[in-house]
Amino acid sequence: MEPVPPDQGSSAPGGNPAETTVALDGKDGCIARARRLTGDFLRRVQSRDGLAVSDRAMDLSQLVVSELVTNALRYAPGPVLLQLRIAGAAVEIVVWDSDPVPPVPQAPDPTRVGQHGLEIVRAVAQDFVVAREPVGKRIVARLGLSD
Repeated sequence: MEPVPPDQGSSAPGGNPAETTVALDGKDGCIARARRLTGDFLRRVQSRDGLAVSDRAMDLSQLVVSELVTNALRYAPGPVLLQLRIAGAAVEIVVWDSDPVPPVPQAPDPTRVGQHGLEIVRAVAQDFVVAREPVGKRIVARLGLSD
């Protein structure tokens, strides 16, 4: 999992938002590395840009990345792109995959084992958008940086 140039996870002069993008190959440990990347990115914007990121926001961001990347790797053929960017007082988690079919949340069922990821993401995100792309789809979840 290597960053995709030119985004190097840095903030440009003049206050442009910090962002980073990585291509995920689905190999062993890929989802754990995506969670680590998310934590590293948020800690970097905390220390470098002075943005306040609550522990809750840190944990929920890593959870959302884990759920969205897992679904993309499970249901879409080919690579997955993960983009993290700061947008005001929020982090936007963007996951692109090659399958144009939008995810469909399951009806609530407390007896169902598994397949709750999309429900979780929608419950914790301030905004959740699925957009079809010329190839595949893009899912954007926005989470506040503070409690």
